[in-house]
Amino acid sequence: MSAPGNHSRRPSTLRRVAPFAADLADNWDLLRQFTLRNFQLTLRGSHLGLVWSFLNPILILGLYVYVFGFIFRGSFGVLRNEKPADYALAIFMGLAFLNFITDSMSIAPTVITGNPNFVKKVIFPLEILPAATAGAAFLRMLIVMALTLLGAAVWGRGIHLGWLWLVALVPPFCLLVLGVSWLFSALGVFMKDLTQLVAFFAITLMYASAVFYPPSRISPAVWSFMRFNPLLIVIDLARNAVLWNKALNMRELLYLYVSCTAAAYVGHFFFSRMRPTFADVL
Repeated sequence: MSAPGNHSRRPSTLRRVAPFAADLADNWDLLRQFTLRNFQLTLRGSHLGLVWSFLNPILILGLYVYVFGFIFRGSFGVLRNEKPADYALAIFMGLAFLNFITDSMSIAPTVITGNPNFVKKVIFPLEILPAATAGAAFLRMLIVMALTLLGAAVWGRGIHLGWLWLVALVPPFCLLVLGVSWLFSALGVFMKDLTQLVAFFAITLMYASAVFYPPSRISPAVWSFMRFNPLLIVIDLARNAVLWNKALNMRELLYLYVSCTAAAYVGHFFFSRMRPTFADVL
């Protein structure tokens, strides 16, 4: 039986076409175990345990809705007679995707430096560590998404076929998060202050991704470059499809697939190139 992470195996078609996907497939069991471990670590030491995974996003949602919905009187203006519940669900949908990527990239810079024992093991597939961090964030996103769908069924537009578009929207975004996790985890080995920079970038990303407002309110000058933000695009597409049952912009969907796939390739490429020097730095 070959050792995990042994990349001397005969190249397969998948490895030639998508090396990042081949790495994940070859070490799927290990990825699953580390993902579950990372998810459980976030619950360790808590009396309520898994309940916090549901309660925490609800509390954060309530804070954001109160501040932006009632104090600043925010609205998305897409539906006639928009209700507070519609505005809350739209924010919840945005937070699901936002927290997915910010949770991953905030932890990624310390993933390699925090596991020096694995770095010194030649046969250990280090690319699994950032991927498992993204995997745990994905599980937390599923909880928030489930709450969003439940709210949409009870207080929103109800259950409709537009929900099925999530099957097309979530996978490419997962590739983006994987790419970011690989890139930031590799850079974190050499840039000790990256964690502080990522914290600022996460706040900037929140306000640059139309989480609390519709993209239509962005000025044309700013929109000329913000329209390339994959997070903004996936949030807007998900709201239109799931919450408002509106047709999707197929060009934006295509761009989402291309940009997110490219991010996975780039992140994995830089991680693979930097990996041989991790042990020397640590």
